[in-house]
Amino acid sequence: MRLSALIFTATLAVTPLLQAAPVADKAMEEARNAITKELKNLDANIPIESIDKSDWEGVFRVILKGGNVIYANKTGKLLLRGDMLDIKDGQIVNLTEEIRNKAVADQLKSLKKEELIVFSPKGETKGVVYAFTDVDCGYCRKLHQEVPELNNMGIEVRYLAFPRGGKQSPAYTKMVEAWCSPDRKEAMSELKTGQEISTLASKQDMEKSQCEALIEAQFQMGLNLGVSGTPALFLENGKAIPGYRPAAELARIMGITPTPAPVPAPASSPKK
Repeated sequence: MRLSALIFTATLAVTPLLQAAPVADKAMEEARNAITKELKNLDANIPIESIDKSDWEGVFRVILKGGNVIYANKTGKLLLRGDMLDIKDGQIVNLTEEIRNKAVADQLKSLKKEELIVFSPKGETKGVVYAFTDVDCGYCRKLHQEVPELNNMGIEVRYLAFPRGGKQSPAYTKMVEAWCSPDRKEAMSELKTGQEISTLASKQDMEKSQCEALIEAQFQMGLNLGVSGTPALFLENGKAIPGYRPAAELARIMGITPTPAPVPAPASSPKK
């Protein structure tokens, strides 16, 4: 067969595929527009990040700011809220959780450590926990009592402010003072034990307006991530751990094995 004939035959075989791509793109764009229109009609401020095909044929994945995921049909008239599960090799994989965790992890990575209150291990850092906290929350105080144990296991605790009652709450005022303090860790520890911030820690290291802006930004991030109570914990990979967890359980969830304490040498027997 002549070369020109081969090229012509190959072109005929490929042409339908090339023509199908714009049709597929158009269908995708129509679905995006329809879904966006329906969601915006429900809430003009809904924070849509992306709309794409899901692993389920005919169902589209809508990712909202904060990592929240919903599903829709191509008209946007049918919505589904929940997790999509995939069975792979006899095991269930939560596809929605993977997407949600990645979105959360990306937001946590954007945080600057100097804007948080951080309790770091003295030695190697084996893992990080982000904790949305309220200084007047009982379980937040209980968690704080275990921060030294977490640090001893190599776990760094990074506090974000989440005054549950908002700006009107006493916790908000206290947390602004803590974030303004030149020794944030000391101020946080004092507040978590029910004390007033000491004279040294109460001196302002930043303008009050700057501290208020940090508290507000962290509070809004918490709301975007679905935080409704404290403590609300997140790992670096975006995995959410709602509520208080004892230090040992938290370490287990993170896959960190506590270093066993050294066994004291047996006392020598007295000489006869």
